[in-house]
Amino acid sequence: MFIKYLKIEDSDQIVRELEFHNGINLIVDETVNIANTETGNNVGKTTVLKLIDFCLGADAKIIYTDSENKKEIDLVKNYLVNKKVLITLILKEDLSVKKSKEIIIERNFLSRKNKVMRINGTNFNKSDGRDFENELDKLIIGERSESKPSFRQIIAHNIRYTDERVNNTLKVLSTFTSLAEYETLYLFLFGITTTDRSKIFKKISTEKEFKRRIEKKQNKNELELSLAMIDDTISNLEMKKRTLNINYNYDTDLNNLNETKYQISNISSKISELSLRKKIIKEAEAELIANKSDIDLKQLKMIYNQASKNMENIQKSFEDLVKYHNNMIIEKIRFITQDVPEIESEIAKLQNYLKELLSKEEKLATKIAKSDTFKDLEIIITELNENYQRKGEIENSLSQIEEVDKKIAILDEEISGIDEGIFSEKFREKIKNQLKEFNKYFSQVSNELYGEHYGISFNIKPDKRTGKDIYVFDSFNANSSSGKKQGEILCFDLAYILYAESQEIPVLNFILNDKKELMHVNQLIKVSEFIKDKNIQLIFSILKDKLPDSLDKKENIVLRLSQKDKLFRIENR
Repeated sequence: MFIKYLKIEDSDQIVRELEFHNGINLIVDETVNIANTETGNNVGKTTVLKLIDFCLGADAKIIYTDSENKKEIDLVKNYLVNKKVLITLILKEDLSVKKSKEIIIERNFLSRKNKVMRINGTNFNKSDGRDFENELDKLIIGERSESKPSFRQIIAHNIRYTDERVNNTLKVLSTFTSLAEYETLYLFLFGITTTDRSKIFKKISTEKEFKRRIEKKQNKNELELSLAMIDDTISNLEMKKRTLNINYNYDTDLNNLNETKYQISNISSKISELSLRKKIIKEAEAELIANKSDIDLKQLKMIYNQASKNMENIQKSFEDLVKYHNNMIIEKIRFITQDVPEIESEIAKLQNYLKELLSKEEKLATKIAKSDTFKDLEIIITELNENYQRKGEIENSLSQIEEVDKKIAILDEEISGIDEGIFSEKFREKIKNQLKEFNKYFSQVSNELYGEHYGISFNIKPDKRTGKDIYVFDSFNANSSSGKKQGEILCFDLAYILYAESQEIPVLNFILNDKKELMHVNQLIKVSEFIKDKNIQLIFSILKDKLPDSLDKKENIVLRLSQKDKLFRIENR
């Protein structure tokens, strides 16, 4: 399939019409570097390649986004949208046969119902472009039972304008592409049909990453041991909870105990007061008894007689006075001690009551001391809740790990079934034979253009994400010389078209390459000579001052651009 025609038109006019031919097709930037402001940047030579890619399913953003800073170029975007720019690409099965099959592709930059994604007159503007890509896949590659590799992956090496594709022979997809996807791609490109393992690998990788995140803090063994420890803790707490001696009248008993203590203190104070009062009475009694006259009456009488001589009319005898004195003391004693029996009786009553209170205090204190409060129960319940919550988290993690392990086991079994065929001796031999056939072309092309012999080899390596064996393809230089990477890449693309045609593998017969000024002029001339008699179409963008004179001919150049005549001619309006 070749590129026949590319048209750029807006709501006012046809902006560009490019007709392509077999052989070399050059897009030349003719900017003359007169001033520092006049350079080969942004005239649109790379954009031509991007527009072809856009028509083959690439995102519209590649046309109006700066490749370096990833910012949208408003001038270009506004023009494409506001002027309803339509891009038309015609692919043709054979440029030399007028009636050969053609595919007419049309795309614009509008959205929703105004979006144009037409193929041969039918608009495939739904499902985010999947229907559009599937239709291209069916028309260009053919009917396939497998959806992988995708159409965009298959044609990636034909369209090289990004740094990744310009600088890598085989790693032409995004940096996020897995080895399994590359395995599927290159087995397909080399004519080997097999079950796509990349989807299964992606699932295994996803499950393993999920498991890794679950086990980030604790792995499965640690989780199981933690669960066992938590179960023991819960069992002990449940036992402690069951054996709690909850006193439902705890507050009442505590109040009673405090009241009893208060009463004991009060009664004790009263007993002390009464005992002190009794003591004071007894001391007064003893003092009065001590004052009762039992002195030497003879001596006292002598004093009385002497006094009576000096005093007349003393009517009471000395004996009467003594008797009166003693009677007075006895009366005082009787008066003072008359409350003692009552005090003693009160003390006795209080002491009996005190004994009762002390006994009550002891019982209440013992009961309270042996009681567990609701606060104790709350503490246990809180601990239980925390442990049950942690148990639930661990059991959930273990359940997820077990579920992941089951899924991985099922996927492993599925992979094993595929691997029995893919890694059989017969299958490896088939790959070797296909690569031997391809390397004939690769070696021939590289030798003719560079005097070196390039080839493709393969190894079986474990995938880092899944641990599964995988076929890894790589290029090598049989001469072990310092062959240029740019040359190796071009030789691979040329060799693949020749190989695919020989194997009747559907292939795009065109190669889009940017930055061909990096190639030596002699190599560029050699390449143009090499493809003259072959069904290969080279579409290169190049700076005028890097273009060899022998190629600077009208029949080789499909478009000339400059700072004064850029691709979309926006500045000229």
